Amino acid sequence: MRLFDTHAHYYDEHFDADRDAVLSSLPGKGVERVVCPGCDLASSRQSMALAEKYPFLYFAAGLHPENREGAALADLEEVKRLCAHPKCVAVGEIGLDYYWVKTPEERKNSRDFFDAQLSLSEELDLPAIVHDRDAHKDTLDIVRAHPKARGVFHCCALSAEDAKVALDLGWYLSFTGNITFQKARRALEVIAAAPMDRIMIETDAPYMTPEPFRGRRNDSGYVYRVTETVAQVKGLSTEEAAELTFLNGLRFFGLEDNSL
Repeated sequence: MRLFDTHAHYYDEHFDADRDAVLSSLPGKGVERVVCPGCDLASSRQSMALAEKYPFLYFAAGLHPENREGAALADLEEVKRLCAHPKCVAVGEIGLDYYWVKTPEERKNSRDFFDAQLSLSEELDLPAIVHDRDAHKDTLDIVRAHPKARGVFHCCALSAEDAKVALDLGWYLSFTGNITFQKARRALEVIAAAPMDRIMIETDAPYMTPEPFRGRRNDSGYVYRVTETVAQVKGLSTEEAAELTFLNGLRFFGLEDNSL
């Protein structure tokens, strides 16, 4: 069984004590591909350095809606330079977050950054990794305004109705350990309705640790629990779900021809 963790933040300080040990252990656990998205310029550079060190790890560069303090739209020139790296597979993590970003001025600024970064993904012909928290309408409106953009709603929190809109636009949906939680009813409904060739799996490590490991630091070694839950919802074996989501990840990130 081979697994693709399409979203894990291995530059995070939670891995400072044992980062190399964790990453070096992943191939032995069936995790054959990982994408590490940046959240600002510094973490995008750190993600690039990790991708240079580990053959199975790729990265994305972008400015997260929670990490724009002191950032200017001119910083997207540096994001563009990072995206030219041969192991950069996406623009991300980008998007909108109205849980943390509260004021009208901050939200407008956040929308401007999201719009500009989707334009960058179109220009570079790279997919976008999108964070959407409590901002579904505005996120989808901006996505609609970029018909040439392609991307994924990571840690998907869309309703079934909004997920259909995203799917109709050609986008993917990615699910993390929270789908194993007892109250994860809406996400399971979305998984049930989504075509299998648009579903990806992730950990969002070090966050969103799945049951029964909730409360521990998350890492890609736990992504199999997400696969198991997707398999149960879709009436597949875990092996079938793992292989299908693995192939979806390769296709989405343009890695079909990249053998290790």
